[in-house]
Amino acid sequence: MPHELETFSDGTTAFASARLSAWHQLGTVTQDTMRAEEIMAAARLGDWGVRTIRTVGIDLVDGVEVQIPADDKRMTVRRNPVTGATEYLGIVGTDYTVVQNEQCADMLDRLVDQVGGAHFETAGSLRRGKSVFVTMKLPQAMQIGGVDRLDLYLIGTTSHDGSAALRVDASPIRVVCANTQRAAFANSVGHYTFRHTSNVNSQISQAREALGLMWQYMETFEKAAERMLQTEMTMREFESVVAQVWPVKDNASDQTRNNARQRLGTLKYLIREADTQKAIAGSRWAGFQAIAEYLDHYQPAKNATVRANRVITGNVGELKVAAFDLLKI
Repeated sequence: MPHELETFSDGTTAFASARLSAWHQLGTVTQDTMRAEEIMAAARLGDWGVRTIRTVGIDLVDGVEVQIPADDKRMTVRRNPVTGATEYLGIVGTDYTVVQNEQCADMLDRLVDQVGGAHFETAGSLRRGKSVFVTMKLPQAMQIGGVDRLDLYLIGTTSHDGSAALRVDASPIRVVCANTQRAAFANSVGHYTFRHTSNVNSQISQAREALGLMWQYMETFEKAAERMLQTEMTMREFESVVAQVWPVKDNASDQTRNNARQRLGTLKYLIREADTQKAIAGSRWAGFQAIAEYLDHYQPAKNATVRANRVITGNVGELKVAAFDLLKI
């Protein structure tokens, strides 16, 4: 599978989680919470020494290899944490500024340096080191309607191949099934992006200001979730939402229609009978949680690892946003 959590030659996986195992059962699970340097070591993200080097092409002229320099491009490379070998990561412009994995964790640390009780929760490498992520759990938590607890996280992500800038997102994550949830709100900011072409450290103060907007995003999310919790939903309404999240064309094959029926059956079980929905049963919020739980834990996949990869890098986020938008009041 492409874009999966990175696995090294010694069989270890570039992923770490504090205290709780992840869906895919891979990587390192620690007994205690972790500081920045500890989660970097546990997730095999430390001391990569990411850097840019000269980029050249090779042309064959009269049987002789000739180097052709690409003066407006640079190659990003790293030190493999297991073998020590230099490995290719991507091609970037000459104004690209390298951001080390340690800087990503340090950035989160500095953003919440005045918030006691925050700690690092997960970290990992995707696409053979081209992308990395670090999450920090905040001491605050939402209580949707006083019955459904959502922890709050800051998620730092960056790429080493030029495909994405260093970014921090604010995200509510449900404790029961640990599924990441995003919601799109007009005129609301849930993230802050650092440019790779400037000094990241100099932007920390700007990011702190952006965190204020993130808390507004969280408040907006919480109010929307509570309205959903307070609004009843019939099974017919839920089936209509499912049909819009996963539309089936009129000329769909028998297999596609059968898959849709099986999916709907599982979703109806989750919203009616699953323990995770008991406290919020019968509400539009339960409908959203049932869809999110299905995507994270029940959608058909070859194995749990493939399903987890879809959650991290596939279209699961977009499907959750679509469901949220259809169910919010």
